[in-house]
Amino acid sequence: MPFFDKILQHGLPIGLRVAGMMTFAPFFGSSAVAFRIKAGFTLLLIVLLYPVCPVPSLVLSPSGWSRIVLSETMLGLAIGLCLQFVIEAAQLAGQIVGFQFAFSLVNIIDPTSNVETPVLSTFHQLAALLLFFQMNIHHWVLRGIVKSFEYVPVGSVTISAGAMKELFRDVSGVWLAGLQIALPVLLATMFLDVAIGFISKASPQMPALFLSVPLKSLVGFAVLATTVAMWPGFFEKQFTLALGWAERFMLLAH
Repeated sequence: MPFFDKILQHGLPIGLRVAGMMTFAPFFGSSAVAFRIKAGFTLLLIVLLYPVCPVPSLVLSPSGWSRIVLSETMLGLAIGLCLQFVIEAAQLAGQIVGFQFAFSLVNIIDPTSNVETPVLSTFHQLAALLLFFQMNIHHWVLRGIVKSFEYVPVGSVTISAGAMKELFRDVSGVWLAGLQIALPVLLATMFLDVAIGFISKASPQMPALFLSVPLKSLVGFAVLATTVAMWPGFFEKQFTLALGWAERFMLLAH
């Protein structure tokens, strides 16, 4: 086999799996990162992983290579998507909290998606990304990519119904995690609404509508500042779960 063909046969599956993961991976998959930087970083990862990722020698037809291209890309996409679920949960929590703060009309351009999002949603998302790097989750992702070639060798990837069912089950974790992050603020502002409702009933002349918005913001920010201290432990658990989701998906896709 010519030297160039051997390099291509070994490097192409690695590149497809890494590129698929980078499409949805936290931070690296965002539109805030220039395409040239993404391409350069992906190429660097391929060069670094080339000598350590085992790829069996395969002699396949063009249709066989097409199947490998599709399956390797989808596996990489699923790995990156499992990690992105945690960031989406943080963004969902920010949207819920922003609505409770009456900030639903205060939007800014999210640098990672170039769409308008509530201010607190962007705050939650950036905090989750900061913890993602502070906890060195990106190092675990790279280790997982290397191990994935042992769990699911090239040519054995099968996107079965069980794997897709696992992926959809993981999506439900986004809603659960988002509600857990927003729950303290949600409960505090809900109790405050109930209290203001009783007060307005007892004293109809009191301007309850004008009092509720500043009070909800004050109480909400106080609760949010208190609960932020618990975020590192919470997100560590969520990122660990996300890595477990990716591992289970790989095992089901084998």
